[in-house]
Amino acid sequence: MKTNDEIKIWLKDNLDEERYFHSLGVADCAKELAQKYGLDEKKAYLAGLLHDCAKCYENEVLYEILTDKMHCDMEELLNPKTYHSPAGAYLAKEIFDVEDKDVLDSIYCHTIGRENMTDFEKIIFLADKIEPNTRDVKWRSHILEVLEQENGLNKALLECYEYTIKSLVDRKLKICLKTIKIYNELLDNVNA
Repeated sequence: MKTNDEIKIWLKDNLDEERYFHSLGVADCAKELAQKYGLDEKKAYLAGLLHDCAKCYENEVLYEILTDKMHCDMEELLNPKTYHSPAGAYLAKEIFDVEDKDVLDSIYCHTIGRENMTDFEKIIFLADKIEPNTRDVKWRSHILEVLEQENGLNKALLECYEYTIKSLVDRKLKICLKTIKIYNELLDNVNA
């Protein structure tokens, strides 16, 4: 497996400056969240670092990876903005020799998510939304406050899904059925 320093060099050479800065922020935030929830900090940092590694590829190339090499569900192909997640898991394995299932699964589902996400997958998902380098400071502060509540991890995820669904509706974009199922699952969990 490549070292974090080798990965950073590749990311710096292949991502635009803002995306690179974002990736570093997600890595740091993921490590902090892993510490908070008693999860593996090194794996969280790695997942955060690599989560957007496929962002530098054209949508056509990503689509080809998803359909020819991964055979993704057609539902995951509704919006090209989400192609980079599953393709990123593929590239993490192929380019960076990552074999860890937790890391690969968390990269795969960091945009759409999945039902019954593990806590590790949840913290990578959240780190992407609240890292301090490029994300809105007020939103980050709000989610950090929510995380301090009882069942805060699920409540914070629910807020992210509410925001995402509203944004997709406002922009008249398709909503993956998986997103609705995850939202409903989180709503049931939070209201239980």
